[in-house]
Amino acid sequence: MIDPPAAEWDSFVRAHPDCHTLQTSAWGAFKTEFGWSSQIVAVTVGGAIRAGALVLYKRVHRLIPLAVAYIPCGPLLAEDDAANAALWSTLDRTARKRGAVFLKVEPCDWYRKRAGLRDLLIRHGFRQSRQTIQPPRTVVLDLSGTDADVLARMNQSTRYKAKLGPKKEVETRFGTLADVASFTALMGVTGARDNFGTHAPEYYRRAFELFAPGERCALILASHAGQDLAGVMVFHEGDKAYYLYGASSNAERNRMPTYIAQWAAIRWAKERGVRWYDLWGLPDADEAQLDAEFETREDGLWGVYGFKRGWGGRVVRSVGAWDRVYLSPVYALYERLLNRREG
Repeated sequence: MIDPPAAEWDSFVRAHPDCHTLQTSAWGAFKTEFGWSSQIVAVTVGGAIRAGALVLYKRVHRLIPLAVAYIPCGPLLAEDDAANAALWSTLDRTARKRGAVFLKVEPCDWYRKRAGLRDLLIRHGFRQSRQTIQPPRTVVLDLSGTDADVLARMNQSTRYKAKLGPKKEVETRFGTLADVASFTALMGVTGARDNFGTHAPEYYRRAFELFAPGERCALILASHAGQDLAGVMVFHEGDKAYYLYGASSNAERNRMPTYIAQWAAIRWAKERGVRWYDLWGLPDADEAQLDAEFETREDGLWGVYGFKRGWGGRVVRSVGAWDRVYLSPVYALYERLLNRREG
């Protein structure tokens, strides 16, 4: 089945053990406004979806009828081989029809490890790619138990800072669409300070517009004396929540607004039955190296590890990115361009 009804697909995603916001129909609709096209491929058995994927496509060039196909945090596989084989076959057929040079998949196995997933990908013609789009390594918090249980799993410093709101006269509020402008201004400050790229303001605005209905997204802002100091945009799907975007001012940093906003976001997620809270993105190094080097490195995602490590989560790594190649000569050119950029 191609492009099943959005409600039917999202119901399947929400119930799947590997459910993820980046596999929802809303994420496909969102990305189509920013240079991609989307397609949902689903395999049904007895009228019910058993396996599937949201596939994003981006043209290589507006004058060339070739594209890159990409499945973020997917596909969502079944437990039986027949449904999965049907899915891979349909994905191949539809990707080729859309002129895909290759299909990149980044399966979401942070939260549970699927035995034999690597072998399954190899068996279906995928090769491991060093080019990842989503960070393969992250830290996931367990929100089971009471708020006190969640706090107890944090390190002492983070726990202290998270609870500083009243003492530091920092208030948190749930933002509306009108508050997204304040958040994007903070994103600009954060990107300039920490030397990372940010999206245009319209990107964050549309994300909020599409996901805030149904409480699938919350914007939480921390302020002092009427000035917004930090913000968190957190997304929720099924039993998982994802800290996708965060920002902070250069002012009043001694008031720890980033910790206060993050703790408010964690409580928001917990109140909605979330079990796993994903802090979204760490340097791709093992935990021993992370702990040994984070205080001396600021490149890439190293600057955020010190903040994220204190929340009491476990460091996990996905199986990474894998490519299924359809046009080998063009793919070889793509790899040469990657090598040149990295060199």
